[in-house]
Amino acid sequence: MEVLAKKISALEGYGMDNADEVSAILFGSGMAAINAALLSICQTGDHIITQQVLYGSTDHLLSADFPKIGISHSRVPRLEPAGLEAELAKHPNTKAVYLESPANPTMTIIDIAQTVEIAHAHGAKVVVDNTFASPALQRPLSFGADAVVHSTTKYINGHGTVIGGVVVSADRQWIEEGPWMKQRYLGAAVPSPFDCWLTNIGLKTLSIRMRQHCANARAVAEFLDAHPKVKMTFWPGLESHQGHEVAARQMDDFGAMISIEIGSYEGAGQFMDGLRMCGLGVSLGNVDTLVQHPASMTHRLVSDEDKAKSGITPGMVRLSIGIEEAADIIADLESGLNNIS
Repeated sequence: MEVLAKKISALEGYGMDNADEVSAILFGSGMAAINAALLSICQTGDHIITQQVLYGSTDHLLSADFPKIGISHSRVPRLEPAGLEAELAKHPNTKAVYLESPANPTMTIIDIAQTVEIAHAHGAKVVVDNTFASPALQRPLSFGADAVVHSTTKYINGHGTVIGGVVVSADRQWIEEGPWMKQRYLGAAVPSPFDCWLTNIGLKTLSIRMRQHCANARAVAEFLDAHPKVKMTFWPGLESHQGHEVAARQMDDFGAMISIEIGSYEGAGQFMDGLRMCGLGVSLGNVDTLVQHPASMTHRLVSDEDKAKSGITPGMVRLSIGIEEAADIIADLESGLNNIS
């Protein structure tokens, strides 16, 4: 467990002047890590500001669970600077600004450095979910983030063999002396040694896997963007993407998560039914290509109103592009698209 934590710390701290201070603590799931990070910063009476669109379980945590213990939250679309400033002024009890970039499942990009500057000016800490990028592509601590969380289930492990999470910070004292032990043991959030061993094995190939993931994603995104049955392709590497310039500045590559808009629930279902190689699953970051329908799967607990605000439509499909031959992935996706009536 300690070896894995040190390796993830080294990756997240790569290139930083204070890299030796970067430390990590492991959890039994990504949600356990997110919950622990936020509860180590916030307590009853405090406020959290976040972006509009979030991973479904994180959305539920903030909307349904934290209010029960007196922690409120509000949202600013894309954490746009003027809106964030106004929200921080409105809620002086804000202790944390929480963000995902790229966001799940819309691939919204948030300017991490800009968000950190604004949040810190108001005394709030910034927590970044870096799962979609992995430390191979993006290192939020280098932009001033106070903490980074990952579902190690995803790219860090890379093979779909474990469930795990991690919190990483350049504040060694916070990691070493924070209220982690109580949260881990009372919350049953301690990873098993075997899961840590499997994750450590996967981590050894992270860099080479991410290169292939990203190369495949570019080929797939360009194919989908040009296909007449795809209404919209959401991938930060496309110049048409809302956050392309910011992503190019803060990421080493654009990742392998893509979402597409088919136009209807029926069309999305027909597309997925027509696939033969790509698997159906809510997970991501595996060597295998996976697809899922956010509105009815990862974000099914999010209200229809909030899904609409977040841009999660009935016709959206999310793809996690694997490391198979790009031509094979594209051929299977084309079969799915041809299945749409």
